[in-house]
Amino acid sequence: MHERSEEPGMATDIAFDPEALAWDKAGGLLPAIVQDAQTLRVLMLGYMDRAALAATRERGLVTFFSRSKGRLWTKGETSGHVLELVSVEADCDADALLVRARPRGPTCHLQRDSCFAAAPAGGIAALDAVVAARALERPTGSYTTRLLEGGVRRIAQKVGEEGVETALAAVAQDDAALLGEAADLVYHLLVLLRARGLGLTEVEAVLAARGA
Repeated sequence: MHERSEEPGMATDIAFDPEALAWDKAGGLLPAIVQDAQTLRVLMLGYMDRAALAATRERGLVTFFSRSKGRLWTKGETSGHVLELVSVEADCDADALLVRARPRGPTCHLQRDSCFAAAPAGGIAALDAVVAARALERPTGSYTTRLLEGGVRRIAQKVGEEGVETALAAVAQDDAALLGEAADLVYHLLVLLRARGLGLTEVEAVLAARGA
């Protein structure tokens, strides 16, 4: 299945001049907050100097200056759990960076997704990420795997069925039933999108282009 923008280096660059950043405020280091580009969950905090920022943008893999090692350190260089760059931007004071990335494996050394155990993520975006993982891995026994292997027509039929059930719940059942049917509809719609090589990000882009 074709996946969009999965290769390192396929970053969406946000124009800014690295030399205009406030490097001198903290001895040549800027805090860099890393956020999952899909779920929007905060993953970790690191520090970048000029060389780390340049390496991150050039290689497409998030790289920090390790204060403990005293050298550049690419996240995942030992574990393989790299952070693939999507974008990097400076804050309004030019003294902090926001890095959006695609994590390949757990970010935290404790094998958690985030170094912040309770960091929230967008619920539907997180579900979309799970569906995307199932589409790639196709684990045995997974309902999502079974749906995907049934093909687009079968998934589209399920979306139609769930849409009808949601509409009926809206006019004839209580709120709990409506919410349950709506959740089923959203899930099956995400699977249908993934079966076509699409995801929630593309839907959000269309909605953003339409405006309010």
